[in-house]
Amino acid sequence: MVRIRRVRVDDAEALSEAYRVNRRFLAPWDPIRDDSFFTAEGQRVHLANVVRDMDSGAVYRCVIEYDGRIVGMVSLSAIERGPAQTANLGYWVAEAVNGRGVATRAVGLMVETAFGELGLHRLQAGTLVHNIASQKVLERQGFERIGLARGFIKIAGAWQDHILFQRISGDEKT
Repeated sequence: MVRIRRVRVDDAEALSEAYRVNRRFLAPWDPIRDDSFFTAEGQRVHLANVVRDMDSGAVYRCVIEYDGRIVGMVSLSAIERGPAQTANLGYWVAEAVNGRGVATRAVGLMVETAFGELGLHRLQAGTLVHNIASQKVLERQGFERIGLARGFIKIAGAWQDHILFQRISGDEKT
């Protein structure tokens, strides 16, 4: 069973383990990270900042649990209120559960949270051009492809193009 819940500082040990085990698997899709990021203490510091940012409303981050263990994260960042009511969606899942629908379900749960509890109007997500699996996750959850952002995010040490997707509250999944 897949569920999401707000991340807590006391998730540091489990998240550091998940990141360590999946470091090589995630490397092509992630920014370059300092070695301290993969330690429990590094995660405690990182998560304390994340919780502070969640309290301010700037982000909303959840761990993804599968059969009771943490196997990834799904996040809303750059939350903008006022007339925009928008956020950026990001996610990752462990290699061990990749391809089992875990990311698709977690993204669906976050979409429900974003448009329900958080009252957002629009979500945007970007994938590397060659990340077909992630594009399929978004399409399964009703996101539409809206364009190409050249040199969008520095991933694996290089500025890389991303395909952008959006979903508007009230749009039905196709």
